[in-house]
Amino acid sequence: MIFLDAAATTPVRREVLDAMWPYLTGGFGNPSSHHTLGEEAAAALAGARSAVATVLGCRPGEAVFTSGGTEADNLAVKGIALARQAANPLLNRVVISAVEHPAVEESARYLERFHGFAVDVVPVDPSGLVSPDALAAVLGPETALVSIMYANNEIGTVQPIAALAALARSQGIPFHTDAVQAAGWLPLDARALGVDAMSISGHKLGAPKGCGVLYVRSRIRLEPVIHGGGQERGRRSGTENVAGAVGLATALTLARAGQEEQRDRVAALRDRFIVAVLDGVPDAVLTGHPTERLPSVASFCFPGTSGESVLLELERRGVVCSSGSACAAGSDAPSPVLTALGVPAELAQTAVRFSFDAAVTQADLEAAAAAVQAAVAGVRNLGAGYSR
Repeated sequence: MIFLDAAATTPVRREVLDAMWPYLTGGFGNPSSHHTLGEEAAAALAGARSAVATVLGCRPGEAVFTSGGTEADNLAVKGIALARQAANPLLNRVVISAVEHPAVEESARYLERFHGFAVDVVPVDPSGLVSPDALAAVLGPETALVSIMYANNEIGTVQPIAALAALARSQGIPFHTDAVQAAGWLPLDARALGVDAMSISGHKLGAPKGCGVLYVRSRIRLEPVIHGGGQERGRRSGTENVAGAVGLATALTLARAGQEEQRDRVAALRDRFIVAVLDGVPDAVLTGHPTERLPSVASFCFPGTSGESVLLELERRGVVCSSGSACAAGSDAPSPVLTALGVPAELAQTAVRFSFDAAVTQADLEAAAAAVQAAVAGVRNLGAGYSR
């Protein structure tokens, strides 16, 4: 099997498992307990927080451990907007881009439905980029928060986050970015990016599912969305997942080591793969920005096919990838991300995304490109047979 669905999840790294193991076995204490086992767990949690802070370029106290990227997005969007509204009821607008992950979009829509917020959606250009001018056009004195993702999970387009965050900051508006796909590939120094909040998910970079972190700048007010015992400095209640935090910290640290070299290597492989796919399927359409994109993502539309059918044919040939659509498998609904780019709905339904981890090889992608050509031809021939 050639696994090319790393944007969905990645295998857990052995080093991560080794780091977690003590806190899944003998060191099982609750970090809030005042005895030896609890103190050992608390020390491990503090060490993990410090390691995460080193990667994110922030203070340890600015890292809030969560159950993953979705919870981190919810906490950032709802928590910052609600806290700002409580301090000033006139702050009742939230800005998101047209290509956000559902965790951000649905959090904003929740605020719209139940807390009187308006949601301003910034359009993107045909490559998926948000321009500073487009963002400036929707900012105003009532804007409570801007949330624009660092890198898109479907098409791989990387946003000019530093420029967008600087624009928001110039107007005193907090800026959050969903960096779930960027983690492991792009710089995550929160101060250099100029962001006030940033979401990370562990299972995208070699940690288990169920662990994540939200960076929140220390002066940003944050209303909790999970209430209880006041863990995580009152920002996220619930007994902390110590092993998950240790795993996430380990994965982030490992991903940062040699990141630039790995990024360049995988980007070169990605570019060769794109050329091979376009040579093999000349009418294929590459989606996303041609250069400002993750090294790990290549996404296409294949006219005259069904994306789901191509996926099935690829899996039959030993290549595992995913539809470019964010909808459930088997649905005919086009991807909202692709339609936001101006891709016609019929073409958007043919989307397929290939996403790689750092272990991908040239041989993997050469075999995958050949499988794509055969799979698309097979689907088209089958369709032609039905039409007769």
